[in-house]
Amino acid sequence: MDVSGTIDKILRQKSGQIWSITPDATVYDAIKLMAERNVGALLVMEAEKLVGIVSERDYSRKVMLRGKTSRTSTVREIMTTELTTAHPRETVEDCLRFMTDKRIRHLPVICDGEIRGVISIGDLVKEVISAQSATLDQLRDYISGGYPS
Repeated sequence: MDVSGTIDKILRQKSGQIWSITPDATVYDAIKLMAERNVGALLVMEAEKLVGIVSERDYSRKVMLRGKTSRTSTVREIMTTELTTAHPRETVEDCLRFMTDKRIRHLPVICDGEIRGVISIGDLVKEVISAQSATLDQLRDYISGGYPS
């Protein structure tokens, strides 16, 4: 199975839309935007600078479980500020390994200081499944004699 494809390949298959919110927005607004856009995390931008990431997991652990309310809590209070990022040339395998080891579900993709997108663990798993399917198809063709020699 070949999972050596790059993050850039995954980004090209996505819509290209990068969803973000400001740190002073309410957590309610962040969760609402995530639900509307069907994403699990938003980049947190302040004056066009990436200052953090906020996810559904941040909400559940830092608001719900602590008895706070999403309408009075701000994104700044719950966002992750120690950002880990990926580069478009990194491999799917390397990012998958890293995200699994660090228990990270979303990675901003940065190249030359520019945000290129966000990848999720689900994006990587989908790519692995696609690679596995292609390998299985090739093996079936080979076994049935339909594979070019």
